[in-house]
Amino acid sequence: MTLPLAGLTVVGFEQAVAAPLCTRHLADLGARVIKVEQPGGGDFSRSYNQAVKGLSSYFVWLNRSKESVVVDAKTPGGAGVVRRLVATADVVVQNLSPGAAVRLGVAARQVVTANPRVVAVDISGYGTGGPYDHKRAYDLLVQAEGGACSITGTRQQPAKAGPPLADLGAAMYALSGILAAIFERERTGRGAALEVAMLDVVAEWMGFALQHTRHTGAELPRSGMSMPTVAPYGAFPTAGGGTVVLGTTNDGEWQRLARDLIGRPDLAADARLASNAGRCANRAEIDRAITAWTSRHDLALIERAADAAGVGSARYNTVAEVLAHPQLTERGRWQQVDSPAGPLDVLLAPPVSPAWDQRLDPVPGLGQHTRSVLAGLGYSDGDIEQLRASSAIPEDC
Repeated sequence: MTLPLAGLTVVGFEQAVAAPLCTRHLADLGARVIKVEQPGGGDFSRSYNQAVKGLSSYFVWLNRSKESVVVDAKTPGGAGVVRRLVATADVVVQNLSPGAAVRLGVAARQVVTANPRVVAVDISGYGTGGPYDHKRAYDLLVQAEGGACSITGTRQQPAKAGPPLADLGAAMYALSGILAAIFERERTGRGAALEVAMLDVVAEWMGFALQHTRHTGAELPRSGMSMPTVAPYGAFPTAGGGTVVLGTTNDGEWQRLARDLIGRPDLAADARLASNAGRCANRAEIDRAITAWTSRHDLALIERAADAAGVGSARYNTVAEVLAHPQLTERGRWQQVDSPAGPLDVLLAPPVSPAWDQRLDPVPGLGQHTRSVLAGLGYSDGDIEQLRASSAIPEDC
């Protein structure tokens, strides 16, 4: 099957999570992604850990199906390589440190000025302009700055979200912006310079909390594995030491939970609890009633009973338990890719279509494709040797 982005060339000046995840999804859909890395270690996520047969778990997750090119863009020869790469690209994505992209000539507006058909994206912490645009930004820092940590955790202790949501959100908005710009280019022939700021992402995802506080003056309390604006909605202990998560998002579901699941028609008939606002005000009483019931039954029984009653439920799973999750296993979500360390199990990307399979090419070694990419750009063997001699590319590439 022909993948939907086949024929598209993407050049990524990328590191860590946000830009690499964006470009990996483009690669999943068939784009050719050329990852430009610096000499002396490349993308610093390569050295985060050695958990995957000596490779970084982050790098394996984010960089399959890409070609790795190592070039020192600060050298004259390396700068020439960068210019040729950008000139051949359909899409350029960068998330370098503040000011670095402009110095290298790969900031989105520079790229589009040089080639108006290119779709170019800058991913940064705080965007252009304003008093924070010079600041380095990592996921935890932006989660904290954007208020996400203030509504995550327990009443006693704030926390960051476990997944790097600022990075992940920036990747997804960059991806959707790129696809929209490519669609627009088909109609107009023009590319676009795009900007995605991680702070803007977190602020967007904090929309319900920001609206709540703007209009009530009150901060939402941290509520652990519960939800301060919906009740009942949270985690409850089960017989045998398990934990079930039960959720109601409307009055009908509450009625079914109270009456049909936990056998408390008196609560279903209680006028104080008829609305979500009333249930939130009486959350402690409701949670005690649910806990009294769940504590007497094992997790499997509760799940079957919740399904039968039409009540949302889930298990609290650890990472190890998710690895063996039957829904992932039976739907073939785990597949294999090759890597410098041998075959590795990876998860398919979420979009599923009968019209195409996903691309699952190897995780690249550092600089593995430098010579082949340069040859494709028109560099002769002699040119490549000159680049090596001038330290524009490493000796071992």
